[in-house]
Amino acid sequence: MLVLTGARLVSVDAGRVELALDSGYRAIIDLLDTHLARFLVLRPNGLRIDRTWSLSPELAGEAEEPDALTGRNRLSRSGFPGIAATIAEDEAAITVETAFYRILVQRAPLRLDWFFRQETDGAWRQVLADRPTSAYVFDRHGPRLAHYLVRRREERYYGFGEKSGDADKHGRRLRMGTIDAMGYDAERSDPLYKHIPFYATVRPDRGGDSVGLFYDNLARGAFDLGQEIDAYHGDYRSFEAEDGDLDLYVVFGPSLAEVTARFTALTGRTALPPRWSLAYSGSTMQYTDDADPPARFEEFLALLAEHGIPCRSFQLSSGYTMIGDKRYVFHWNRDKFPDPAGFARRLRTAGLEIAANIKPALLTDHPLFAEVEAFRGFVRDSEDAAKPHLTQFWGGTGAYLDFTNPRTSAWWSAKVKTSLLDNGIGSTWNDNNEFEIWDDKAGCDLAGAGTTIATLRPVQTNLMMRASHMAQTAHAPGKRPYLISRSGGPGMQRYVQTWTGDNRTAWKTLRYNLRMGHGLSISGLFNFGHDIGGFAGPKPEPELFVRWIEHGIFWPRFTIHSWNDDGSANEPWMYPQVLPLVRAALAFRERLTPLLYTLLWRAHREHVPLLQPTFFAFPHDPLTYEEDDSFLLGDDLLVAPVVDPGLTARTVYLPAVPEGWFDFHTGAWHPGGRRIEVAAPLGRCPLLVRGATILPLGPAPGEPATLALRLFSHHGGLRPRVVFDDDGESILDTANHVLLNCAMLPDGQVEVLRRGRHAPRWTHLRLEDHAGATLSERSMTDVRIVSETP
Repeated sequence: MLVLTGARLVSVDAGRVELALDSGYRAIIDLLDTHLARFLVLRPNGLRIDRTWSLSPELAGEAEEPDALTGRNRLSRSGFPGIAATIAEDEAAITVETAFYRILVQRAPLRLDWFFRQETDGAWRQVLADRPTSAYVFDRHGPRLAHYLVRRREERYYGFGEKSGDADKHGRRLRMGTIDAMGYDAERSDPLYKHIPFYATVRPDRGGDSVGLFYDNLARGAFDLGQEIDAYHGDYRSFEAEDGDLDLYVVFGPSLAEVTARFTALTGRTALPPRWSLAYSGSTMQYTDDADPPARFEEFLALLAEHGIPCRSFQLSSGYTMIGDKRYVFHWNRDKFPDPAGFARRLRTAGLEIAANIKPALLTDHPLFAEVEAFRGFVRDSEDAAKPHLTQFWGGTGAYLDFTNPRTSAWWSAKVKTSLLDNGIGSTWNDNNEFEIWDDKAGCDLAGAGTTIATLRPVQTNLMMRASHMAQTAHAPGKRPYLISRSGGPGMQRYVQTWTGDNRTAWKTLRYNLRMGHGLSISGLFNFGHDIGGFAGPKPEPELFVRWIEHGIFWPRFTIHSWNDDGSANEPWMYPQVLPLVRAALAFRERLTPLLYTLLWRAHREHVPLLQPTFFAFPHDPLTYEEDDSFLLGDDLLVAPVVDPGLTARTVYLPAVPEGWFDFHTGAWHPGGRRIEVAAPLGRCPLLVRGATILPLGPAPGEPATLALRLFSHHGGLRPRVVFDDDGESILDTANHVLLNCAMLPDGQVEVLRRGRHAPRWTHLRLEDHAGATLSERSMTDVRIVSETP
């Protein structure tokens, strides 16, 4: 292994600093924005992969195709304004300084120290430091690389996308890679389904000061965050990769909220899904694996009506593609589904949209295998490129499609259209897309340029989503598409909603899925959920099932999905003795839709997570950094689920805010900065509302189309609230949505103003006190319009 050393300044050009290193290596420092910089190392023979698919900067020029199949030139600075810097040198170091951050480049051995200027006093504060001994290490004879930084014991490390265990990963070693981890242990299993090489370093002892590190490298690798120790080097942490380039983006805060927003802006704006995606979505393997699926679905529809369960979609598992006991993507089993279009029409008439499961590999006996192989549409064998690379897939031996081949992506889009969209199935569930190809030298087309799979596994997954997305948008150009994906890499939020895969039914899954969600939120994946009730393993007992539902109603994705060991299906009515509790929870979920939909719009527009760990919103409160199994929905609702059996109360820490917190269920007010015990009988998830909050709620069951604004005011003040609404499905523009601006006037009255002429879906507006009692009610047509466009 070679330790990089000998930095010499070569050139400075419009925010780019180039350095020469010993042994023929080079480095680039790009000063991209006031809070974003990049450090890239080039080997003597250049970059290992000169494209990137991770970035989607919001200022990219019109000449650059968005989300191009061939990615983006890794050296491009399109979309970044760049900032000026002064350069100073002495014998030991090169100093690159902007008005906002400073980078000290120590020459021998190469190491970088990063400083950020404090907004309060203008002083420089060090936020990152490379390990003084051998910070950058490259394999002399292969593609491996590693980066070592100083690890401080007071630091906490959050992010990494979807990872098991506690939210803080300090002390863990985490593998970067993707795997089909069915029935995983939510506390310990690693890796899982997603590959997001990003994390934030947070300092609770400095009021939550944060800095983000994004390694734009999608080869298999690992982060070591204190598991490895070596007496020669002091405390350190590291990133290592089996291939690819060392391409590090440093995202300055100083707050974690700013780091997350800037990282999300770097990798792509969150897709705004149709509103119906917020309703309960049915799903189970058992229906489509059944001998008579249409009959099972008729039973499902009848039970929805009988029990008064609101449901707006169904996620169609892959049993519809079966030949014998195997699954063949884009094949309809006509014995089970003799009329796919009629089946889809029946569900849509009942008010349910369908998202159909599709998989990116073909078994060797797939009816379409030869058709794809005719245009070399599969990932290629490393020893004989005339053959497809064969590997284990679900049901037998198969080959993964190569989405870097333009003909493959076009073929996929065409099949999505003819097999699904033309049959009335409008959405795709992109599944089993971890691309478990274990030969790094397997070949990929890359639009004729040719390369290996080593750095492209998550890229293949994202390009699969892209091809599905293109088919859906071409089929319904005026509507926002809805896609789901289990796997993916940085930027997947541009296309899809996701979930944490095939979790195992267990009480600890309920706890650790919550903590895994913190990592997703901090990593820019805001639209997610978990399989309610557990996917794999035993059937959940009634108490666990109810606790999962009362927790899950606060997630953007609310899907009850299962493949239980005993052949049963998790369904809202599976336990008659708790059905009233389930029905009440789902009714409350419906009432939360105005809030959830507004939060999704805000996530799309402002890069703000829907679900937030409490330290995200209250970084100056040291007690919020404890793993206490609570989270915020938006800025104002503190959700504290019960995640242990047999409890009817739990302790909740209320972050220190002067306006205090209201118990939503009892109306009781509590001061912040303390722990309280709250009642949590089965069926009631503890929910605290921050004082001075205007909470939008939809109509109660059986009530006319009324938007209720519940006012939680302890000392008379209320923070402004914006409520977003539109027709629920059209491509967003300024003409087809409306904003309701809600605020308290100096005289204590609450004013609601409409921006935009699009009519809200509610006909009435009601103001309520914190206990839900009506204060006033009026027609929505009486709300004054103050602007033609929002």
